[in-house]
Amino acid sequence: MARALVRALPALLIVVGAFYDYYTPSDFTAAPLFTAAPLVAAPLYSLCGTVLTGLAAITAVFTIHIRLGIVPNVDSVTEVVTVATAGVLAVVINILVRRSDARLATVREIAESAQRAVLPEPDERIGGLEVAARYEAAQADAFIGGDLYAVQDSPHGVRLVVGDVRGKGMGAVAAVAVVIGAFREAAEQEATLEAVAQRLERALAREGTRREGLDAFEGFTTAVLAEIPHGEDAVRIVNRGHPPPLLLHADGTLVTLDAEDPALPLGMGELGTWPDRAVRAEFPRGATLLLHTDGLSEARDEHGGFYDPAARLAGRVFPGPDALLAALAEEVRRHTGDGTTDDMALLAVRRS
Repeated sequence: MARALVRALPALLIVVGAFYDYYTPSDFTAAPLFTAAPLVAAPLYSLCGTVLTGLAAITAVFTIHIRLGIVPNVDSVTEVVTVATAGVLAVVINILVRRSDARLATVREIAESAQRAVLPEPDERIGGLEVAARYEAAQADAFIGGDLYAVQDSPHGVRLVVGDVRGKGMGAVAAVAVVIGAFREAAEQEATLEAVAQRLERALAREGTRREGLDAFEGFTTAVLAEIPHGEDAVRIVNRGHPPPLLLHADGTLVTLDAEDPALPLGMGELGTWPDRAVRAEFPRGATLLLHTDGLSEARDEHGGFYDPAARLAGRVFPGPDALLAALAEEVRRHTGDGTTDDMALLAVRRS
């Protein structure tokens, strides 16, 4: 409704201006209304629409002045020239706006292509599991950042990773690419999930050394890795300083898969070495495993209250992973009032 009213504003200005000019004494002028009409139309309409609005405003001025018998009055000519000048300026503004929109569209296409290359959407079914992923950027029109996810079927089972690079800009995007590339290779080759985590650690350390100076990685990467062995109703978890996964059973029962031995995030190996130990949990049929970044668990409302996914999901049943992630994204938007300050990556897997 509001959008339709805004788009109708140029025509409304011309109509109001026409009535004002016709029914008020000749000392009064509606030139500001006629001038505003094409200028308002410039960012709203196409080039043709802007030109037609300008012509309509000039025609309205001419027609009213002819009906009132004040042509060729000096004031009348001045008003016509003023409206015509505004119409020309509106056309210029419209052209500049369209060019800017075209450049922005190109940037968006590039960003979307980069995201698809770095974070491709996983297949809906992998290794007999239902899979869904979702990336919610904190900034409007931003398509890629420091959050990551990946799913890889392997001889050892379906392996997953969700992570959060602590950094900004292209350095964070580069770290995302390194982690995902190393994960896909390690998931195929390494016999254990712990070994996969060590491969990621070494990959980040190696790349960080190569990228010295201004192009160096800015921070560490929190990550949680999961492995769902083929033919077993179980899941193994390795947590590297990341929010714990949630396991939502078919009856709505929710279990938080906390790490028994907390470990440092990836990229902090210089502070010490701790052996990774996978935690094993039952993963029965109908259950859904949810991995997420802290953009979900640290989303705040207007009073500073956190969104608690464990408390919100307990007792609820969803028809599938897609429905679960869609519900979470919508609830976070409502919780924050569309004011999220951090990106959010979500990955859900259901054993059907």
